[in-house]
Amino acid sequence: MNIPEKINNLKDELISLRRDFHQHPELGFQEYRTAQIVADYLERCGLKVKRGVAKTGVVGLLEGSAPGPTLLLRADMDALPIQEENEVPYKSINNGIMHACGHDAHTAILLIAAKILSDYRKEIKGNIKFVFQPNEEVGGAKLMIEEGVLENPRVDAALALHLWTSLDSGIIGVKAGPITGTLDIFKLTIKGEGGHTGYPEKAVDPIIASANIIQNMQIIQTREMEAFKPVIIMFTKINSGSKVNVIPDTVSLEGTIRYFNKQEDKDSERLHEKFERIVEANCKSYRTKYSLKFFNENQSIFNDKELTKLVLSNAEKVLGNREKVISYLSIAGEDFSEFADRVPGVFYFVGAGNREKECHYPHHNPHFNIDEDAMLIGVEMHILNSLNYFIVSEFQ
Repeated sequence: MNIPEKINNLKDELISLRRDFHQHPELGFQEYRTAQIVADYLERCGLKVKRGVAKTGVVGLLEGSAPGPTLLLRADMDALPIQEENEVPYKSINNGIMHACGHDAHTAILLIAAKILSDYRKEIKGNIKFVFQPNEEVGGAKLMIEEGVLENPRVDAALALHLWTSLDSGIIGVKAGPITGTLDIFKLTIKGEGGHTGYPEKAVDPIIASANIIQNMQIIQTREMEAFKPVIIMFTKINSGSKVNVIPDTVSLEGTIRYFNKQEDKDSERLHEKFERIVEANCKSYRTKYSLKFFNENQSIFNDKELTKLVLSNAEKVLGNREKVISYLSIAGEDFSEFADRVPGVFYFVGAGNREKECHYPHHNPHFNIDEDAMLIGVEMHILNSLNYFIVSEFQ
């Protein structure tokens, strides 16, 4: 039986797993139910299983027939604090929590891949680590690394996929070099002097200062950055005030800055300087004060050149059409960068969008859903990447 046939025979199980995870979503570092199912499943596949890595993470180790390199395959397990608005039989039963990013499918895909790859132990000269990561949305990868996931045995390469509704089902997007964006978080507080809205001259209004900061910040993106160095600055959380006739003392603003860079680049420092320059100038104009902090959440993923060639070759085999394998990158952040910064790694996108199936909504949307047929492609990619990695490694 060939690999596509084996996968197709497990299609119902694949979909069942995904829908179960979807119906029972759990936030980062709270994936207790998911982790239990994952660990039990891997043990039934005959893998050595380590539970509780980075709180709720699970690692399954498949040892091949002979010594050799170790390949890491990663899936993320966490959901988002979003109220699902889909009317499907497997709709989330956890109020205010939803798998709106595809992690439910990533977990199911990697489980089925592990099950099939466990039948190929004799062909594998080395090891495969199946890593089920908690809290991808806020840096679970780094904690797993700190707890030794790249050691015992030492990992030589790492791969991960992401289902992506911005690409049609049947498309794979991958490229060498940068493929995801760096993500910085900012927290800004504008401080004024409260007062009565009938006597604004006796107060210092932080709201009007904040409004102008938001407007003027767009100058960075459109006037101060090279066209080939895109930057996205988004204000996403604004809090102020307690009553309609009261000028508040403070306004708190939070949001994100996204761009492409390597850790050794100085882009982040320059962006932070530009950001603060605009804040400082506006606060001076409107007689307000401010406090500002930046936090880095994710670095850009830079795909390894040689490993990308392997993924590209396998993608063409899986899809049977070179034109369906495209060069693609996204400015969205992804903490798989923590793995790819330490070992050769490749992160790639598997199209899961299908308007006819109402699977065209963007990620993090309350109507988000995936074309489940795309999961079959994901499973086959994991399997071919793994088997062909060990064949290639023999000649390195």
